[in-house]
Amino acid sequence: MPNFCAAPNCTRKSTQSDLAFFRFPRDPARCQKWVENCRRADLEDKTPDQLNKHYRLCAKHFETSMICRTSPYRTVLRDNAIPTIFDLTSHLNNPHSRHRKRIKELSEDEIRTLKQKKSEETSEQEQRHKEINNSNAQNPGTEEGSEEQDEDVLPLTLEEKENKEYLKSLFEILILMGKQNIPLDGHEADEVPEGLFTPDNFQALLECRMNSGEEVLRKRFETTAVNTLFCSKTQQKQMLEICESCIREETLREVRDSRFFSIITDDVVDISGEEHLPVLVRFVDESHNLREEFVGFLPYEADAEILAVKFHTTITEKWGLNMEYCRGQAYIVSSGFSSKMKVVASRLLEKYPQAIYTLCSSCALNIWLAKSVPVMGVSVALGTIEEVCSFFNQSPQLLLELDSVISVLFQNNEDRGKELKEICHSPWTGRHDAFEILVDLLQALVLCLDGITSDTNIRWNNYIAGRAFVLCSAITDFDFIVTIVVLKNVLSFTRAFGKNLQGQTSDVFFAASSLTAVLHSLNEVMENIEVYHEFWFEEATNLATKLDIQMKLPGKFRRAQQGNVESQLTSESYYKEALSVPTVEHIIQELKDIFSEQHLKALKCLSLVPSVMGQLKFNTSEEHHADMYRSDLPNPDTLSAELHCWRIKWKHRGKDIGLPSTIYEALHLPDIKFFPNVYALLKVLCILPVMKVENERYENGRKRLKAYLRNTLTEQRSSNLALLNINFDIKHDLDLMVDTYIKLYTTKSDLPTDNSEAIENT
Repeated sequence: MPNFCAAPNCTRKSTQSDLAFFRFPRDPARCQKWVENCRRADLEDKTPDQLNKHYRLCAKHFETSMICRTSPYRTVLRDNAIPTIFDLTSHLNNPHSRHRKRIKELSEDEIRTLKQKKSEETSEQEQRHKEINNSNAQNPGTEEGSEEQDEDVLPLTLEEKENKEYLKSLFEILILMGKQNIPLDGHEADEVPEGLFTPDNFQALLECRMNSGEEVLRKRFETTAVNTLFCSKTQQKQMLEICESCIREETLREVRDSRFFSIITDDVVDISGEEHLPVLVRFVDESHNLREEFVGFLPYEADAEILAVKFHTTITEKWGLNMEYCRGQAYIVSSGFSSKMKVVASRLLEKYPQAIYTLCSSCALNIWLAKSVPVMGVSVALGTIEEVCSFFNQSPQLLLELDSVISVLFQNNEDRGKELKEICHSPWTGRHDAFEILVDLLQALVLCLDGITSDTNIRWNNYIAGRAFVLCSAITDFDFIVTIVVLKNVLSFTRAFGKNLQGQTSDVFFAASSLTAVLHSLNEVMENIEVYHEFWFEEATNLATKLDIQMKLPGKFRRAQQGNVESQLTSESYYKEALSVPTVEHIIQELKDIFSEQHLKALKCLSLVPSVMGQLKFNTSEEHHADMYRSDLPNPDTLSAELHCWRIKWKHRGKDIGLPSTIYEALHLPDIKFFPNVYALLKVLCILPVMKVENERYENGRKRLKAYLRNTLTEQRSSNLALLNINFDIKHDLDLMVDTYIKLYTTKSDLPTDNSEAIENT
């Protein structure tokens, strides 16, 4: 929907102009000045919030000193900006016209004064232009400075127009390639002889458009002797960076309008040989929908402190988000990276205490806890599990082979066998009960991999047979057996708790109350670790015996103890000290860290959701828990009275009216705006990463990110093109991209005097 300028006698709208449009400020004093200067009588009785949401002024009504550009593609007002440039008299030339924007009645003296002032300003501008022109004629060296002042009014030359059209065509091609996930290079040019393959994809699309009759491109290239001369790699990179920034800015503008947001990072990925962190933001848009959008990649740093600094700098300075409004942060990372991301979370919490460190709803608690355990054997085991799952999922024939083995092993328990076969056809490694499933499946996996390795009918190629041999060796190692059995038993205490966290809103609310019991159980395990470990080790030994696996200490440990004749360490005691004790200790501490006092207070506020309120017999006390968000409320002094009205509304509802069971449903209630404090609290609670996105339509960012990574070869990935592909449905302004490129990378001397000057030989 376009933005219309609210100023009297101004007909500009965003779809017909490159001008920036600015919201009315929320600050009552500044907002009042804006309204007074607008002289619109119909705006005087509206609140600052109403004006901020529904009314805009275009940049033409502000002095240039009031406008600053934080980047070439982002225009903002200074904090004290007041609109002063208005046309309040032109409608008098047509007194019979009807105006939607009623102008406040002025006295004859005021009208006369305004006309005189406008006439004087016009005379001054004409005089200033004459002086500038005379000065330019006497001193040609000042032409560049005056050109910058008058660039808004000076007409474009023919060369400038042609250059803009040419650049627009290049941007169109790059955006098309990004949206369709077409790599710029079809092959590595350095590795093949010239002429062996077709030109790269970018040049091929250029030639296609020229051959289709695009006059702008044809005129640029018609004088060249060969057709391998095209836009340079440097220029492509510059243009892609501008595309990425402009597309990202569209999402970030919505985030800023929403005010509150959360930051989420996904697992570290390889982009053209370098490690990057995918970053997503959560916010509630103008339609009250919780959205999770991908906003870009951050280069990963091995040093945690450097990573924390760059992470903060990129979000605040490069992307322009105010971290004071960040209300949640979550990091989904593989084993080995979690400790570093925890440092990032701690540094952000020190600066922004309300940016609560939470679990992410897209990751099962047990998997997240397992990945964070700082034991090398656990990291190796998790990597092996992912490789085994990936191996069988690469081919339907391999899954059928596994199904047949499961059918044979579970002849006496067909229901469990059927259930395991269905599980194997799904991404089971991310489930809460993944380790229980693995222990049940282990014998089938070993027999299936053995069968593939020793197949005499040669049904499998050498690669598959080789991978099967390597994986079979990994999962039949006694260290792997002990690790998965210990993880299964330790994480059984958190399984139900974690499952509730990914359930309905009421499940999450009551899960917060059960954390104390979970920690109590784990502390009891820690106090009696010798007894518990004895049972766990016996289970691992029995499983190893069943699979004919030799019980032994890890080779690394045996080599280290070769010269120590006094060592009487047994396998059981070794695994207790090296695996069971650190795993239990870490999980207890991790639960305390991730479910901090602030986090639990926030989850207690979920009693605002009517269905939760009903389960509590409408006997709730959100005021105490909501204190942490007091500064986020529009009317904090009336919170208590408003919450009382909110409870009464649902307690005495009609018999045919159901209780909304999710925050999503509550935010979409027709009368929710009559409860501004409740509305504000629900919005903040909604963006916490631990809360799941109720409507899957608005979780596209993560799904598209996974699809891009799955469908794109590592060497062909590009952080710029990835953003265009993942956010293909976000609108883009080609004219803005072209103007930005010209301002950043083009000068008068760069414009061609003939068609061949702008062509660069690569």
